[in-house]
Parts: sequence; C-alpha cells; structure tokens
Amino acid sequence: MGVGLFGILGAVVALLLLLLFFRSVHRIGPTQVGLVTKRYGFRRLPDDNPIAFRGEAGYQAELLMPGARFKLWPVYSVVKFPWVQVPAGEIGVVIAQVGQPLPIGAKSAHYRPEFGNYGDLRAFLDNGGEKGVQRPVLPPGTLAPIHPVAFLVITTREVFGLPVAPELAFAEHQHQLTPESFGLRHEQLNVVVIAPNENRDMIGLVTVLEGEPLPSGDIASRLGGFDDIAGMEEETSDAGIIDVLLGSKNSLHNNYQDFQKFLDNGGRIGLQHDPLLYGAYLLNPFLVRVEMVPMLVVNQGQVAVIKGFVGLPTLDTSGVDFKFGSIVRPGHRGIWQEPLRTGKYAINPRIYAAEIVPTSILTLNWASASSQAHNLDARLESIVGKSREGFVFTIDLQVQIHISDTRAPKVISSVGTILNLVNEVLQSAVGNHFRNTLQDLEAIRFIETRQEVQEAAFTAITRYLTGYEVETRGVYIQDVVFPPELVEVLTHREIANQQRATYEEQQRAETVRIQMEKARGTANMQADLAAAQVSVEINRNRAEAREAEAGGEAAYVRLTGQAQADKVQALGLAEAKAAEALGLARAAGFAAQREAIGELSTALVAVAGAVAEGQIKIVPEVLVTGGSTLDGLAGTLMKALNNGTLTLPGGGEEQPEEE
Repeated sequence: MGVGLFGILGAVVALLLLLLFFRSVHRIGPTQVGLVTKRYGFRRLPDDNPIAFRGEAGYQAELLMPGARFKLWPVYSVVKFPWVQVPAGEIGVVIAQVGQPLPIGAKSAHYRPEFGNYGDLRAFLDNGGEKGVQRPVLPPGTLAPIHPVAFLVITTREVFGLPVAPELAFAEHQHQLTPESFGLRHEQLNVVVIAPNENRDMIGLVTVLEGEPLPSGDIASRLGGFDDIAGMEEETSDAGIIDVLLGSKNSLHNNYQDFQKFLDNGGRIGLQHDPLLYGAYLLNPFLVRVEMVPMLVVNQGQVAVIKGFVGLPTLDTSGVDFKFGSIVRPGHRGIWQEPLRTGKYAINPRIYAAEIVPTSILTLNWASASSQAHNLDARLESIVGKSREGFVFTIDLQVQIHISDTRAPKVISSVGTILNLVNEVLQSAVGNHFRNTLQDLEAIRFIETRQEVQEAAFTAITRYLTGYEVETRGVYIQDVVFPPELVEVLTHREIANQQRATYEEQQRAETVRIQMEKARGTANMQADLAAAQVSVEINRNRAEAREAEAGGEAAYVRLTGQAQADKVQALGLAEAKAAEALGLARAAGFAAQREAIGELSTALVAVAGAVAEGQIKIVPEVLVTGGSTLDGLAGTLMKALNNGTLTLPGGGEEQPEEE
C-alpha cells in the first residue's frame, strides 16, 4: 500500500508539475508581445507609475517577445497583445501612460531622439519621458512591439494598448475604445494630403494648438517675427521683400512634422504665417490642424492688392494729398504699395487679404444681361429717367474703365473692393448723370442729340472717376426703350418721311428715265449730230477767218483814218491859230481906225479892203440902175451883210436880222 500511495502522490505531483509547466510556458506569436503581470511581490509600485521595474507586483516592464516563453504560474500571468501596426495612409498617435508629469501649461510631452519609436520603455523613462500626448506620430507602415500599458497608440482602425484611466478602461472592456474616445475623428488620423481640388490649386493653412502665446496685437505667428524684413528695407526693393515674405520657413521644422523643432525655433501657438504646399504630411492632430483653401491665382490682365493684417507697424507712404487710408511697403500692416502680378502665390488669406483688380479694360453693362467675363455688373440695371415732358426712357448703357496696376492699391484704399467701385461709386454717378440729362431735355431733343449726350456723359464720368484714380475709356448708349406714345408719334413721322422719300425716289426715277430717253435719241441721231457738229465747226472756222479778215481791214481803216484825222486836226489848229492872230490884229486896227475916222468910214475902208482881197464881187449880181455909184456900193454892202459874209471891225460877224 505504501508503494501504491507514493506512486499515486508521485503521479499527482508529476501531473501538477506538468500542469504548472504548461501554465508557465507561453507561446508568443510572431507579431505579438506578452504583457507580464506579477501577482505577488514584496515591493509596491510608486503612486504615479503602473509599471514595475524592480520586481514589484503589477505590470512588468519587460515584455515577452515572440516565441515560447516561460513565466512561473501562478506568480505571473501573461496576456498577449498585438504589435502596433499603422496601415498605409494613416498615422499612429502615441499617448504615454508612464513617465514624468507634463510641465504646467504644456499639452504634449517633450520629445528626444533617444525615444525612437517608443519601443524601448526603459530608454524613454531614463531620458525623462513625460506622460501624455507625444509630439511625433508613428508613420504609415510602422510595425513595432510597444508596451501596451506604457503607451496607447491610436489609429483609425484600432486603439493599441491597455488604458489605465477608468473611463477608458471601461470603454475598452466594452470593446468601444475608438478615436472618438480621445476626441479625435477618424479622418484626423489619416496622412494630410494637399493636392489640387477639381483643377483648383490648394494650400493648407496651419493652426498650432501648443506653444508660447502670440505677442500682443498679433493674430498669427511667423518664426522669428518680422525683424528680418525691417533689416532689408533700406537696401531691398518691394519685390525682393515680397519674395522673402512669401518664402516659407517650414524647412526649419520639416513642415510642422517635427513639432519639437518647431517649438525649439520659437514657434508660437495659433494661426501660422507659412502655409503648407502640395505634399503628404504626418501631422499630430492633437497639435496641428490644417484647413484647405484655394491658392491665390493672379491671371494675366490682373493684379492682387494685398491688405496686410500682420507685420511691422503701419508706416504710410501715400503722401499728404491722399486721404483714403494708409499705403505701406510690403511687410507692414496696411495696403501694400506694390501689388502682386501674374502668378500663383501660397499666401495665407487669413492674414493677407488679396483683392483682385482687373488691369485690362473692364466693360460694365447697365442692362438686364451682365458681362460674360465677370459678374461685377450683375447688380447693374438699365437706367430709367424722365424727359422734360414726362416721357419715361429706359437706357441700356455700357461703360468701359481701366485701372492701372500702379494705381490699383490707391483705388482699393479708396473704395475697398472693385465691387464697391461698381455698385456704390459708378452706379450712382452714371445713373444720376443720365437722369439729370434727360430731365433737362425734350424727348425729341434727346433722340436727335444722342451722340452729344453720350459725349457729355463721357466727359462727366471721366472727371468724376479721376478722383478715384480710375480711367474712363468709353461711355456708350447701347439701346433706348422709348415710351409707347412717343413711339407712335415717331412712327407716323417716319412713315411720312418714308413716303416723301418714296416720292422723291420716284421723281428721280422719272428724271433718270427722261435722261435715258434723251440719251437713246441722241444715240440714234449720233451720225447726223456728228455731221452737224462738223458743219458747225467748219462754219465757225470760216466765220472766225472772216472775222479776222474784217478785223484786219477795220484796224487798217481805223489807223489810216486816225492818221488823216490827226493831220486835218493839226492843219485846222494851225489855220485857226493864224486866223485868230490875224483877226485879233484886224480887230485892233479897226478899233483904232473907228476912233480915228468914225464907224461909217471904217466900214467903207473894210469893204474896200474886202474888194481888194477878192472877197466881194465888184459886179453886182443884181443890176441896179439909176442913182449914184455910192448907192450901188451901199446895196452890195447890205447884201453882203445879209448873207453873213462881211465881218465888221471888232472881230464879230453881224447876223442878219429876222424879218
């Protein structure tokens, strides 16, 4: 019996040892770790550390790696956990449940290169690892044996580790431990990818959730502030300063992926000056948030006027004559005096507001249809006005303006936006001008002087927009909708005009027909007409020949007669002069003789002299008989006197007396 009893006890002991052996041997899979828990121990763990490093009871720091491992049961228990695996396109966020407490105000733990990927727990604690959210994230494809109690790793599909906090432990026990349990959304655990969105270029605006506070008055953080810009102003052009401002400092911290370097380089909490460009980024969602916004694109024929809300203090460069705000150099707060020209710019629209200004000719339509190239005139409507008589006109108008690229900052400083320029400045100015013009004109006068009204509008609008640094290139009346009653009057008038024109055309047609008939008749008589013209020409030549011959003869006669007349005139003048001299001499002699011998005796002497010269015939034509000789002589003398042939002394001829 004794041998049998010992045999049974030996068998039981062997069975117990075998059971103990099998309970103490653990097979750890190739992608697993074994978490060892010591049930009994003489040392107690510190209050702030759930992991034992020196044989204390509790979770042990050493993990069982893949393979067959021995841990004496029931002193130790082993629970298998999978290795941390981060799928492609995702990240793993690490939360440490062991280590030193975070400094006051800190939201994440300081990182050191010795920590690696958190697979060496002892190295983490020996180098001052801190509890809480770790700043680096595990990249896609990570496969690491990470202590499940020391660290929790959050991925989109699974939360790796064993939470210590009661609320998280309860959720894990209920198999409800998800990223939402930590305040994260699944999409925040994906790799941040910045790429075009439907052919629109995009950038990522970064907001940092940890760091030193911003300086007073700043709304965004730029590494190093703007001290470098202040040092460049004396020797660098505006374009050079803009290149520096738009140049990114993200290389200093690997585009916010190395958050520890970001803080070490002076990074501050809040909105960041430098955005992210195209690429894929591993960003800690507890520390960095990214918002996708379109990139600033300035097309040909445009400039972008920048309103800076961060930078150096405002230093106005516009001069005392400009009264519409501050124009500053790039890098200062205010409207930059140098606009951005054609290109694509990764500029943060939260801190640099860009106003696109068209520098090509801008056409605005006051009509029901807006322009196809832009929607600036979408709110413009046809102008409605009344003439002096009360007729209501509707005018479709087109105005062309131009803004110079160098004047664009002043235009924006004056009106705020191009939309304000159109809807508040131009709309009132143009509408009021045409309404006032219509009110001062009769309806017919407006229609007749449409071109003059258009030119006057161009002059008025040009003068008005000059005060806003805007050029006016054209004002055109596109269409005028007349009131029905005026249209009726004009229609009747036009019908009458068309009838008159028709009658005039008919009259001209008849005139043309007459001329055509005349031409046809002339053509038919062309041979006779040619012969007649030749005959007329021959007769004209003969007449001209005869006229020339007669003219020659007349000239000869005229010259000959003139010579003869000149000769006769000369002889007559000579004889007259001689007779005048002789008469004067005789008259003087007769006067002296009359005084000496008497008038009768003088007459007798004159008769005797005449007889002697042969002027008086001695034999009388009438024979007188009887009487004395003296009587006969007296009779002859009387006859001479009666005939007017006897000149009396004194130079005059005695005229016969009337009976």
